Amino acid sequence: MKKNVYEEIEETICSANLNEEERFKLMTALFKLKNEKLNILITGGTGCGKSSTINAMFGESVAKVGIGVDPETMEIEKYSLGNLILWDSPGLGDGKEADNRHAKNIINKLAEKDKNGNALIDLVLVILDGSSRDLGTSYELINNVIIPNLGKDRENRILVAINQADMAMKGRNWDRENNRPNEELTEFLDQKAASVKRRIYECTGVEVEPIYYSAGYTDGEEQQSPYNLTKLYSYILKMTPKNKRLAYRDPINKDETVWKSNDDLKDYSQDIKNSFMETVSEFAGNGADLGEEIGRHLGPIGTAAGKVIGTVVGGVVGVAVSIFRSLF
Repeated sequence: MKKNVYEEIEETICSANLNEEERFKLMTALFKLKNEKLNILITGGTGCGKSSTINAMFGESVAKVGIGVDPETMEIEKYSLGNLILWDSPGLGDGKEADNRHAKNIINKLAEKDKNGNALIDLVLVILDGSSRDLGTSYELINNVIIPNLGKDRENRILVAINQADMAMKGRNWDRENNRPNEELTEFLDQKAASVKRRIYECTGVEVEPIYYSAGYTDGEEQQSPYNLTKLYSYILKMTPKNKRLAYRDPINKDETVWKSNDDLKDYSQDIKNSFMETVSEFAGNGADLGEEIGRHLGPIGTAAGKVIGTVVGGVVGVAVSIFRSLF
């Protein structure tokens, strides 16, 4: 049976040449790390592609894609993927009565506390329909339901993502051969993201950084791979508390094709690796202050961790980012 990331880290610690005090400190830190549950609430308007996004990122049809005129998810669905828990909220836009019920459920979920008295939901991912000109329902959801109920740290707990980028401008400017927007569509999508950012800030005073992507689809035998999924994943990681980021490592979709097409603005795979490295370096730093500099294992990332057991940290980092070496 394949080990999960926490079991692999434990094996690394046990096999290292450490005295009992050093090993105890690292095992204590690991115990805290592997008991951290990460909760993400995913919401948006009906037809925005929440289920398709979940399936693209985590594979194995985690969430059934809705078919037909009625929304498939009538209440908030819970998907437990190891330490990662996804809460899939019904789409808004199917009538005032249904929307009021769904809004109330979202507010109640945002008010829930974990066992330590902190907010249960770590991050809200709001998905917008990039093919639609009318985002009124989505703005209502963001401005009047979600942001007012996020608490003090609200800017760090919401990510807005524009799906179905391939269908913006009626799909006329999508380069299907290279699976990316052409120059005209890229400019249109950039302006759309800027408009979303401006409208949310004007209404709430909260600054968000919307990104656009496509979750991909299968239409009979025809298949379109996702676009900018790696970028979306890197943004989600960056906005996740460091002590909970490892929850993403095991359930990630192992199909390399879904991660290949992204914009050329930066290396998002390196951002992903850096996010995991930050988590591991902080874990090791909390576990021990015992000798060798971490810098030679993690480069610039290591300077923030202080002195730790270099060989252990190096092995742990290898475990944490191994899946991304092969995918990216």
